[in-house]
Amino acid sequence: MTDRRSHVFYRDLKTEYPLAVAGEGVWIVDSEGRRYLDASGGAAVSCLGHCHPRIVKAIRDQAGKLEFAHTAFFTSEPAEELAERLVRAAPDGFTRVYFVSGGSEANEAALKLARQVHVERGESHRIYAISRLQSYHGNTIGALSLGGNPARRALFEPLLGLPVAHVDPCYAYRHQGAHESEEDYGVRAARSLEEKILELGPENVSCFFAETVVGATAGAVPPAPGYFREIRRICDRYGVLMVLDEVMCGMGRTGTLFACEQEDVVPDIITVAKGLGAGHQSIGAVLARFPLVDAIERNGVFQHGHTYIGHAIACAAALEVQRVIEDEGLLERVSEAGETFARRLESAFGQNPHVGDIRGRGYFRAIELVADRESKQPFPRKAGLAAKIKARAMAAGLVCYPGNGTADGEHGDHVLLAPPFIASDEELDTIVEFLAGAVEGALGEVAA
Repeated sequence: MTDRRSHVFYRDLKTEYPLAVAGEGVWIVDSEGRRYLDASGGAAVSCLGHCHPRIVKAIRDQAGKLEFAHTAFFTSEPAEELAERLVRAAPDGFTRVYFVSGGSEANEAALKLARQVHVERGESHRIYAISRLQSYHGNTIGALSLGGNPARRALFEPLLGLPVAHVDPCYAYRHQGAHESEEDYGVRAARSLEEKILELGPENVSCFFAETVVGATAGAVPPAPGYFREIRRICDRYGVLMVLDEVMCGMGRTGTLFACEQEDVVPDIITVAKGLGAGHQSIGAVLARFPLVDAIERNGVFQHGHTYIGHAIACAAALEVQRVIEDEGLLERVSEAGETFARRLESAFGQNPHVGDIRGRGYFRAIELVADRESKQPFPRKAGLAAKIKARAMAAGLVCYPGNGTADGEHGDHVLLAPPFIASDEELDTIVEFLAGAVEGALGEVAA
């Protein structure tokens, strides 16, 4: 365990953390020699595992040529190559990529980009952003304002003064009617956006943010069929920009490079991070379609920036990540093995009276835990079930990503799994085995 005399400002100052000293594929090793199977890639970050030799070499090679050049003065070869590759792989119409250092920065930049586009078009009255309840878009003030998770917002609520409105999530397990088809529910869920736009006045709304597949706050919640097509129709009707946050679910996590490819929809802006650099470097990106870029280019510069955007080493690492994913056929692996992984989870948890839902896509999966399966009654927050599962999993040598507030922002628990794309079938079996033990032990503790 880490020394209590540490000067590091930990996330939880009452916790002693193991000292990670090495990474080996899907495993993290601590200073005492204990091995942890990283079943969540940290927070859906380490999609190629740890210390991938090709990525390590790319970082070393770039560091030996050029470590940093400020983007107010220069561009760089890895930034140019990475942007070209992402645009080539993106849905039709995307022409530019703005590199940042992570997901929160990406969503801040997207929020500002949407605002400036409307100003350049002579629509400066468009100030409102709309996002969904039970969403998470980052921890900076702008991104936190966008997010719809009450627990994450509560402490900072007096600071979150941006003009942001929230609408219903697309969360079939909790909100689909008993006699409602998936498609009908998807359309109904989308209509809450139209109602909010009309309430605010269409001329006042700038953009709509949504996670293509919801990540940390609700646990791998996929959209209902047709939901995003209806969202696209609504945004087009009222001149609202559609922003898809794929910071967690993108870059191959669901089996396609961009999660929205599976929705047959093209947004105006896509934000990515996490798996873009696979944890080997801190990097995120905003992809923008031509009409938005054209509005900025014709009338001025994008009035935004950070010192480390477009960092040469980070771009070199992310570029090699994309090459590895292609060369090793990892999108196909995630798509195919993801279904097998889902069946493993179903076999282990499908009959558990406290597992209400097993969901997700590709290597982005979750189980939702409930006190009563029939009524879907969640466990109360005070039970601390998510924290108990996390502790037991770590003790067994498993890193997973439990969360609470799943059902309504306060109560309910889920466990998110986002294993590295390189995980073997045997390692996937081990993940399910270790998780089953942690869940069983934690449930027994809560019930005691």
